[in-house]
Amino acid sequence: MELGLYTFADVNPNPAGSRGVEGAERLKNLIEEIELADQVGLDVFGLGEHHRPDYAASAPAVVLAAAAVKTRNIRLTSAVTVLSSDDPVRIFQQFSTLDLISNGRAEIMAGRGSFIESFPLFGYNLEDYDQLFEEKLDLLLALRDSEVVEWKGELRAPINGRGVYPRPLQDPLPLWVAVGGTPQSVARAGALGLPVALAIIGGEPRRFAPLFELYREAARRAGQDQAKLKTSINVHGFIADTTEAAANQFYGPQAEVMNRIGRERGWGPTNRAHFDMSRGPNGALFVGDPEAVAEKIIAHHALFKNDRFLLQMAIGLMPHAEIMRGIELYGTKVAPIVRKALTESGEEAKATA
Repeated sequence: MELGLYTFADVNPNPAGSRGVEGAERLKNLIEEIELADQVGLDVFGLGEHHRPDYAASAPAVVLAAAAVKTRNIRLTSAVTVLSSDDPVRIFQQFSTLDLISNGRAEIMAGRGSFIESFPLFGYNLEDYDQLFEEKLDLLLALRDSEVVEWKGELRAPINGRGVYPRPLQDPLPLWVAVGGTPQSVARAGALGLPVALAIIGGEPRRFAPLFELYREAARRAGQDQAKLKTSINVHGFIADTTEAAANQFYGPQAEVMNRIGRERGWGPTNRAHFDMSRGPNGALFVGDPEAVAEKIIAHHALFKNDRFLLQMAIGLMPHAEIMRGIELYGTKVAPIVRKALTESGEEAKATA
């Protein structure tokens, strides 16, 4: 199982000084975080696309390209690219370029987006929310599969025998579909034979496990090769030297973000009691010392049989030094425990087969 991180490059939505200065500092720190993740042996780093004052990453491919020249092994992915409100040709060109710069480490994680700001910003109608994603995913797949493209849809001008360049080093360029728990989205990814990334930020994760069963069944019905299917769970959490420190450091920034978004969406406010319950064995938060987080990752792998696990630690205004320590512990302490446990369980399964 691949182990990695993702973030939205949070910034203060109401900075005391210049937004430019705030953004420059956050992106500088972000590059350092990706560098460290690579150095400690993590497998993947994802960066989300948002168009709001509380996030600095509206152009993930640009930031990931900067990280590509500072890293050697870690895979670099969007998390997510808001496919519905962007042009698939430009997305493909940008990530193909990233793939060339990184020597074949780029990925696209495409989704419909958890916020809607990008739709009016780029002139799209929210009434076309579902159709936009379906059509643009179809075009992105066509771009990936063929250098010269013939494509026609209803919401975008057709492409009649045009070449799209540059071509990526990887063939095909990896493309994941990000979902938030909608069965139809999971089934669509399975029918297309595409890897699926499931975001779990609340509730009991085990309730989401049937979605992966649905995914695999949809792929089987569509005649997709089961061996090529991949799954990821993307969660919130934090790692520190002690479980108490991890909880105390993470609660404030995470709660502030969840409450801010909750006010926009009509969610009830969170509190420390809810937070502490969520970081328990059955909750959605992966917060604790390295042993506790590793144990929870292993337990959920047994439940989901996921191929990838991505952790969002840099939420809200987490201090950079605390994030760096968390990344160090993730790579040097958590990852070895998880990899050893999964290797041993795999060997035991082979022995009893």
